[in-house]
Amino acid sequence: MRNAVIRSTGSYAPTQVLRNSYFDKLLGEDVSTWLETNLRIKERRWCGEEESTADLCIESGRRALQNAGLEASDLDLIIIGTDTPEHISPSTASAVQYRLEAKNAGAFDLNAACSSFVAGLDVASRYIRSSTEFSNILVIGGYAMSKYLDKRDKKTVTLFADGAGAVLLSSVEGGDRGFLGAKQHTEGQFHEWMGIYAGGTHYPISQEALTRGDHYLKFTRKFPKKKNAETWTRMILSLCNQLSIEPDDVDHYFMTQININSIYETMDNLNIERHKAYTIMERYAYTGAACIPMALDDAAKNGKLKENDLIFLITSGGGLSFAAAAFRY
Repeated sequence: MRNAVIRSTGSYAPTQVLRNSYFDKLLGEDVSTWLETNLRIKERRWCGEEESTADLCIESGRRALQNAGLEASDLDLIIIGTDTPEHISPSTASAVQYRLEAKNAGAFDLNAACSSFVAGLDVASRYIRSSTEFSNILVIGGYAMSKYLDKRDKKTVTLFADGAGAVLLSSVEGGDRGFLGAKQHTEGQFHEWMGIYAGGTHYPISQEALTRGDHYLKFTRKFPKKKNAETWTRMILSLCNQLSIEPDDVDHYFMTQININSIYETMDNLNIERHKAYTIMERYAYTGAACIPMALDDAAKNGKLKENDLIFLITSGGGLSFAAAAFRY
C-alpha cells in the first residue's frame, strides 16, 4: 500500500529573544512569576521589523529539505498552514514556492487557525496515498502573531510568539511506517470568542476598526477551562479506537503548546506518564500553527524520536478547530 512517511523535519525561530523580564518592564508588573509557574514560559522569539511569516517558513523548509537530502525542485506540493499570512491575497505558499525555487511544486495555504499544520499534514498524507502524482510534499506551519499583538494587552502579549516548523512527507510502498489516520473536529459556536477581526470582508480595515483595535488579536470571551483537555482526550481515544490500540501504546504525544496544565490534564485523563508529552513552550512560548512541527523537529534533533515510534499530533485553534493525526515515525 502506498503511504506517506515523515522523511525529515526542520524548524526556525527568529533571533530576537524576549525574556519574561521584558514584559515585567513593559507592563509595569510582575508577570514572570505567573508565566513560569503556570505555563512554564521563560522566553520567546519575535520577528524583527523586516521579518514576516514567509521568511520563517522558507528557512524551516530549507532545513527540512537539507535534512532529507532533497532539492526544492524535487517537491510536488507545498502546503502552508497559517492564520498569520503574508497577505490576505495571494497565498503565503506562493511566496514560499517562488523563493525556495520549488519550480515543480503546486502551493496553497490552509487556514484552520492553530490547527492548520496538523490539518495540512492530514491533507498531504491523503494526497500521497491517493495519487502517484505526489511523491514529496512539504508541509509548513508558520506563525508571526507578534505582528498582531497589542502590547498593552497582558492576556496576549506575553503568550504569543513567532516561528515555523516543516515536515517533508515522501511516498513509500509497503511497510508499517507512515501515516496511520487522522481526526478533524470543529466547534464553530466559538468562532467569535478569539481572533483578529478586522481586515476581512466582514470587518474591512477602517479608521473605526483601527481605533477599536480590531486589527489586534483579541480574546473576546473566556473559553471553558477544560475545553482543550476534554476535547483532546476524546480525540485521542477516538484515534486509538480507529487504530485498535491503547493510549499508552503511543510513544510520544505532541500537543498544542498553549497551556502545560491542559497537556498534563489530558495525559492524566488517559492514565499516561506525563513525560510522553514533548514540550518546548519554556523556550518558545506559544507559536500557534508552528508549535507542533517545531516540537517535532526539536525532538528529532535531540534524539528523542526513533524509527518506528508511534506518535500522535494533537492540536486546537481558534474557531474552534481541532485536529489529530497518527504516524509511525
